[in-house]
Amino acid sequence: MYKELENLHKLCFPHKPWSASDFAELKQSGCDIIASQHGFVVWRVVADEAEIITIGVHPDARKSGIASAMLTLVENDVMKRGGKKLFLEVAENNIAAIKLYTTNGFKQIGVRPKYYDGIDALLMEKSL
Repeated sequence: MYKELENLHKLCFPHKPWSASDFAELKQSGCDIIASQHGFVVWRVVADEAEIITIGVHPDARKSGIASAMLTLVENDVMKRGGKKLFLEVAENNIAAIKLYTTNGFKQIGVRPKYYDGIDALLMEKSL
């Protein structure tokens, strides 16, 4: 499974792909992963909060609703565990992702300056 995630991540994020061992380490550290041939999401629940670590959809399957469906699955899982908030960071120049998150109820609550190789990250939150 991790090799498939590596290959899909490379297609989604060719500028900085993750390795199979990166995904294995995330899973071992307590992260949850949902994956299919078209997309993946990695998140972590701590107490009553959760963080989306990464989410990706194969370039050929974008704008098909896969990312929104994965967000819903994560939200349902977090709520079942008693989670009250969901957080994520997104590069300020990733307009498509920002639109996805705002459409799905996330609000910007802060900025992490130069977080992504000199590009600011928007910190976003959704109350569940």
